Amino acid sequence: MHLFCASANEDSALGKLAAFTISTTGQSQRNPPPSGVRVSNPDSFIEEVTEEVRREKLYGYLRRYGWIAAAAVVALVGGAAFFEYRNAQDRALAEATGDSLIAALEAEDPAAQAEVLSAMQPEGESVAVVALWTATAQQEAGDTDAAAATLSALATNGEVPPIYRDLAAFKGALLPTDDTAARRITLDQLSQPGKPFRPLALEQLAYLSLEEGDTDDAIATLRRIEEDAAISRTLQNRVQTLLVALDAPMPDANEAE
Repeated sequence: MHLFCASANEDSALGKLAAFTISTTGQSQRNPPPSGVRVSNPDSFIEEVTEEVRREKLYGYLRRYGWIAAAAVVALVGGAAFFEYRNAQDRALAEATGDSLIAALEAEDPAAQAEVLSAMQPEGESVAVVALWTATAQQEAGDTDAAAATLSALATNGEVPPIYRDLAAFKGALLPTDDTAARRITLDQLSQPGKPFRPLALEQLAYLSLEEGDTDDAIATLRRIEEDAAISRTLQNRVQTLLVALDAPMPDANEAE
């Protein structure tokens, strides 16, 4: 309907323009103006009619496609408001979790800390942080089984980032247990190339080999740690001290042989 009106307005304007042109042309041919008489220029009228036609076309486009631009603006503003609302919610949740965590850690009794931390219901990445603190409090309270269960649940939680899962698995492998085979399996998985806790897992594997009486395997594992360029200076010093204590041959001596 809007397009029909716009077209009708355009036809009307063009009709006026044509009638005016014919009228002025005929009159100028039949009755030429006297000498010295100033005649108005029809170009100004033509420009006005052309401008009116353009304006009607623009209005027609706006009537037809204007809702698209309005919808885009509404979507943009609504999306920005939604993201701001989500960010505000996340900040409020993080602040509430932090306050609860601080309040729990202020308790002097590790058992009380573990009880308060276990009752928390965090969301997002704070799940991993709260779980790690809970396991620490449970271990300090002497409840190793509860700590192992907390760390195991975190290590198998696919909703948290992998680095938290690996950290939980590593801390779980450090807990005292008689199941050395399970510890070795976990540490072997964490010592694979590219794993964030590879050097530390190798160190624990070396200690495990020493507990089992396999000194040669422990020395070989320590040598693997030395070959890792990403190890810290502290870990490097520990490895070298342990190699000296085990009376391990120096690499240069092996090459000389």
